[in-house]
Amino acid sequence: MEQWVENLFSEDVLKEAATRFGADASDAKKLGDFENYVFEVKREGKPYILRLTHSSHRSKKEVEGELKWINFLHGHDIHVSLVHKSQYKQLVEELAVGDSYFYVCLFDKAPGTPVKMNDPEFGPELFEKWGATTAKMHLVTEDYHESETQRQCWDEDDLIELEKYIDAVGDKVIIEGNRNLVSEIQQLPQTKETFGLIHSDIHPGNFFYHEGDIHVFDFDDAMFFYFVSDIAIPLYYTTWWKYREKTLETRSAFGAEVLTHFLRGYMNVRAIPLEWIERLPLFLKMRDYTLYGVFHKKVDLANNERENELVAGIRKRLIKDEPIVDLDYRAIWEQSLPSPLNK
Repeated sequence: MEQWVENLFSEDVLKEAATRFGADASDAKKLGDFENYVFEVKREGKPYILRLTHSSHRSKKEVEGELKWINFLHGHDIHVSLVHKSQYKQLVEELAVGDSYFYVCLFDKAPGTPVKMNDPEFGPELFEKWGATTAKMHLVTEDYHESETQRQCWDEDDLIELEKYIDAVGDKVIIEGNRNLVSEIQQLPQTKETFGLIHSDIHPGNFFYHEGDIHVFDFDDAMFFYFVSDIAIPLYYTTWWKYREKTLETRSAFGAEVLTHFLRGYMNVRAIPLEWIERLPLFLKMRDYTLYGVFHKKVDLANNERENELVAGIRKRLIKDEPIVDLDYRAIWEQSLPSPLNK
């Protein structure tokens, strides 16, 4: 969280936020503060998730749009955390602090636990379930009325203009590469089958695994973008987190395993043409650029050695124009086709 926003936040703000939803923050457990303040609080003895979003990060309409879509997905039997109304019958409560606001909402706490890279569950069965869950979200969203949701289109995000946050001279090659990639993606066709509202960040830190099902949360990055990006993100993060310090060959071998099983689960629910799977490298590279910008925007890299090392690795790949993985996408797509089509 930016320091000036941190200066606005207080225990009194947290207490008032919880009170608006009839919750008790006296023993609140802080779960995150990177882009939002996230706490586990209690209401009638039951745990819930309280989130406070500063107005510099999202508008009230954007937050409302996110929450309406989440409840839409929940109503279509997708495992997401239901959003509750406040004591004043609002999905979003507005707390004025100085000349700005915190937008507050309350979610069910997702059942289950996170799955770590070295857990025995982190394997083919999870990857297929992950793909199937993502496909279900895309399938029901094809018929979601966009007018009900005010969220940014992907190329309206301020991180699209990397020069706002990185060295325009030292990173000139990266800035130009990002511009060229944005332009290329902007030329792709948009239909209701290819483009719509997506989660945009379904990595292992944003879901729990419970009794064989994936429960997705943290929709803060939800935006209008190509559905295939929600396939690129799991491939990117599983490979980056597990093998970022390894060679491209090692990363690619693992990435092929992840994508094969993920697509197998996805395409058992929703078809996706080969041409879009072959476009995955564009969206993987887009995540490299986006993450590079996020670190420069949100983190004091001069005083964070670990994050500085992560950024240096991304920068090295971008300068070399080296992908996170180099895969035979046609072969993986063919291996992942539903069995009746494979015969």
